[in-house]
Amino acid sequence: MWKVVKSVLAAFFGVQNERQRSEDFQHGNPGAFIAVGLVLAAVMVGLIALVAILASR
Repeated sequence: MWKVVKSVLAAFFGVQNERQRSEDFQHGNPGAFIAVGLVLAAVMVGLIALVAILASR
């Protein structure tokens, strides 16, 4: 699972290399990548909202 999280984070920030991306597409479970991507996107939105709330005080 850590490999999926690491791969999704690299893709979020645009630093994933071609070799890793092609390995993910060939051997990875798409459902795991989608689930981790959705969770990490929700966490990022929550953090941005928290920063905005704290900055507006």
